Amino acid sequence: MPTLVRSRSVPNIIVSNADYERLTDLATASIERLPEVAEELLSEMERAKIVKDGSVPADVVRMGSTVTFRSDDGREHTETLVYPVDEDSDAHKISVMTPVGAALIGLAEGQSISWTARDGRKHELTVMKVKS
Repeated sequence: MPTLVRSRSVPNIIVSNADYERLTDLATASIERLPEVAEELLSEMERAKIVKDGSVPADVVRMGSTVTFRSDDGREHTETLVYPVDEDSDAHKISVMTPVGAALIGLAEGQSISWTARDGRKHELTVMKVKS
């Protein structure tokens, strides 16, 4: 199984206890079907600062947040981070079980992260605005 490697240090992230539990369970259940994304999400959860439900700052991406981010090609995207069952590209709902979705969870406005797409290309994104 290939390991996803980031080319620079990763930012600190914050997740609620409820998101941590559900996302860890989701990633563990998906390890056979989507190993690269599941491993990346598990890695994100391992390094996350876990806080009480309701204590995640308003400017931090959590499940259900609508986030505007700038990609490394300079374009801005606005997506709502959802569980796989709710994914809908026409409605701009991106699954946390995609490489970019796993990269977004727990980031605060102004933070950037490098991530690897399914085709192996490396990208970077910067969170511009978060609405919960």
